[in-house]
Amino acid sequence: MTEPIRVLHVLGGTGLGGAESRIMDLYRQMDREKIQFDFLVHSGAVKRAGEDASGREPQFYDEEIGELGGQIYALPKFKMYNYLAYRNAVKAFFAAHHEYRVVQGHMTSTAAIYLPLAKRAGVPVTVAHSRSAGTGKGMKALATKFMRRNLYRRADYCFACSEEAGIDAFGEMWVRSGNVRIIHNAIDAAKFVYEPEKRAAARKRLKVEDKLVIGHIGRFSYPKNHSYLIEIFAAVCERRKDAVLLLVGDGEERERVERKCERLGVRDKVLFAGNQRHPEDYYQAFDIFLLPSLYEGLPGVLVEAQAAGLVCLVSDRVTREAQATDLVTYMSIDLPPRDWAEATLSRIGCERRNTYAELAESGFDVKAQAGRYADFYLNGDSSQL
Repeated sequence: MTEPIRVLHVLGGTGLGGAESRIMDLYRQMDREKIQFDFLVHSGAVKRAGEDASGREPQFYDEEIGELGGQIYALPKFKMYNYLAYRNAVKAFFAAHHEYRVVQGHMTSTAAIYLPLAKRAGVPVTVAHSRSAGTGKGMKALATKFMRRNLYRRADYCFACSEEAGIDAFGEMWVRSGNVRIIHNAIDAAKFVYEPEKRAAARKRLKVEDKLVIGHIGRFSYPKNHSYLIEIFAAVCERRKDAVLLLVGDGEERERVERKCERLGVRDKVLFAGNQRHPEDYYQAFDIFLLPSLYEGLPGVLVEAQAAGLVCLVSDRVTREAQATDLVTYMSIDLPPRDWAEATLSRIGCERRNTYAELAESGFDVKAQAGRYADFYLNGDSSQL
């Protein structure tokens, strides 16, 4: 039997993040007798390019990747001062691995280093794939912007999950000239379809049957703007004593968010669920979904929430490309949190519905997208992506 072609995805890690989740959604749909995914990640525990990722702590998707037949390799984290060591580690990796037909770089901060080196090592196709429409703040953000300059010249293909994400990584001129393929983040929409029985079971398990459940799913990190979300919720609690805020996810900002909940006197009403393998159950339990992000690429969680038939109140900094249904309302995050609270309460009680057909028609169902990606990986045909 012919061996499958291998596609290497370059990421920061294999934790439960937006880019990682979308790649895993795609991976599950691939005909793995024809196409296999491997992963090249970055870790502070790794000093050089390893033959495996044993030098790092296992992350959320490691076990599933192994079960699907994928391999995980590791590079040292890039720190600017270790430019030569990082570059040498990348060279060593591709000198040892000649099996890849495609290298798809989702970590665009260092893609200008590893993609040209992959090309020189004989990889036929290189892709720079922008997944975010911002770089955060501080020196790290400045370094990322510096490293991305002229990135569009250093890859065979430029992909982005939204126009804003494309402009952020490749520049407006390159996007407007049609040189960036915009590929919206797709999900396994059927998993999230609203079902009253599943909702009742989820709310019972979470012990929120008689509560107003405001929901959010996302990493506890700067772009997600949890601090503002907690202020909105505190304002909601002034009007609704039965309100709870259900937060799914984890991250470096979690302790700070917990302290803010304490300061505002709502800690006993905020449920920290952590990372979850089955987020679809939590969407069923929500009454409304809030996403007050400072920036996003194209948030898969917003697509998932719409697939679950949820009313969504969303930051005006989030691209309109994520709006697949009429369930989404955009609001300015420059408004007082109380305005968001009032808008939240005014939308409670809206009837939920099955939105699968709307999501599929808008191109957000991963089953259809997987076929188009397969054509690209096998034949180099990006025209249908």
